[in-house]
Amino acid sequence: MAFKALIFDFDGLILDTETPEVVVWEKIYSDHGLDFPLDSWSTIIGGDGSSTFDAAAHLAGAVAGAVGADSLRRQHRTLSDALTLTQPLLPGVMGALDQARRLGLRLAVASSSPHAWVDSHLDRLGLRQWFEVVVCSDDVPPGRVKPNPELFMKALESLKIAADQAIALEDSPNGVRAARAAGVYTVAIPNPVTHGLVFDGEDLRLASLSELRLGELVSGLVERR
Repeated sequence: MAFKALIFDFDGLILDTETPEVVVWEKIYSDHGLDFPLDSWSTIIGGDGSSTFDAAAHLAGAVAGAVGADSLRRQHRTLSDALTLTQPLLPGVMGALDQARRLGLRLAVASSSPHAWVDSHLDRLGLRQWFEVVVCSDDVPPGRVKPNPELFMKALESLKIAADQAIALEDSPNGVRAARAAGVYTVAIPNPVTHGLVFDGEDLRLASLSELRLGELVSGLVERR
């Protein structure tokens, strides 16, 4: 069976929104004399994961109510959003899109973030027209984002293709688990925040999206079938 689609994650794969979030939390924690617990934060990168870690609530508790969680969230959102707007596309994104188009592959996004976030950045970056399908957290029931496979299943349903006709590109362990649970061949491409995390179950791992040789990958997989 031929491959028909390439499904991208968004945060940390197309645009590095994850480094700004960590950098800003590190600064806010440091302002209060504390170290940011990156290990705890890493459990929720790419989706809900197995943790309910809330950096704002954690810090508010650690400083015994000296500042409220809602205030910390607003501060973080304002600063991290501004820093995100300075980020370029991650290396290899346009190359991957061009390769997919040359191969006749359809393109989709499956993201644990909401449409308001993903769509606005895709529009701002001039990328929205590349993607036939964009599936976000708004499109699945609460609690069904990655590592739950439902985002990928929804993307496959919208594309009207089977799981073994798609390739997923993911930057986080939660994303990899979601794609594999949906039965999709998965390429892990860690970003600066996730490169030190433990990945489990990916079919292929690349240091950068720039290393993706989509034609060779598709040909090799078809020959193996």
